[in-house]
Amino acid sequence: MKPALLLLALAATAFAAEPPPLKVMLVTGGCCHDYKTQKDLLKAGLEERIHATVDCIHVDDGSTRPPLPIHGNPDYAAGYDLVIHDQCAADIKDPEVVKGVLKPHLDGLPAVALHCAMHSYRSGDFRTKVDTLGGDGSLWFEFLGLQSSGHGRQEPIEIAFTDHQHPATRGLKDWTTIGEELYNNVRVFDGARPLATGTQGKAKAVVVWTNHYGPKKTPVFCTTLGHNNATVKDPRYLDLVAKGVLWSAGKLDDKGRPLPGYGRPKK
Repeated sequence: MKPALLLLALAATAFAAEPPPLKVMLVTGGCCHDYKTQKDLLKAGLEERIHATVDCIHVDDGSTRPPLPIHGNPDYAAGYDLVIHDQCAADIKDPEVVKGVLKPHLDGLPAVALHCAMHSYRSGDFRTKVDTLGGDGSLWFEFLGLQSSGHGRQEPIEIAFTDHQHPATRGLKDWTTIGEELYNNVRVFDGARPLATGTQGKAKAVVVWTNHYGPKKTPVFCTTLGHNNATVKDPRYLDLVAKGVLWSAGKLDDKGRPLPGYGRPKK
């Protein structure tokens, strides 16, 4: 083969071997957080760490009922490989709206849920432990795999990884956050797999876990960490979320390494 043709063949092979980036939707907006800044921190941090394109779906609304365009549109995630839920929609309680948000994940689309997503879409009595599954009151909690009803004041959280064999936590080290909110655990569902606990004084709770949701066992990665900007831009936090994205999307091997083409993008 002539040298020019050989170079073209090698270039074509290299191009064919490079997978397309993961197409990720990041949903932000709502009460109590600087989502306007945090969406950019997450987008930049993830795109720096993994082969992904992050599209931000954001509303600059500080209420507990943010008018996110995903509400009332069960096809909102068409064309995406994964959705990151980072919204704070505590008072959006209509079960039909919640079912619409859940529809892509019920159909098998992987998800990551961050911080106040755990306190969103509370369609039932969120303070009472869910005992019966399948009803309107357990919709969002069954998706997450954990029920939380609140948090205490902001103080440092000592994070201890308790499952070092899971691909999403392999290689991650314990650390202590700045002043953050430790979300309580009302119920950890049977299908959830706790990965890390947080300790804040005498209080202790699961702060990182995975779940498999619905009949298709959709992978869902969750962490309650991430209230303040300083935490969201912390490289340790971004590493955690990046691994969670890759795990949910099925792009980590058993040793926690990105599959070929999905690691840190080439500059």
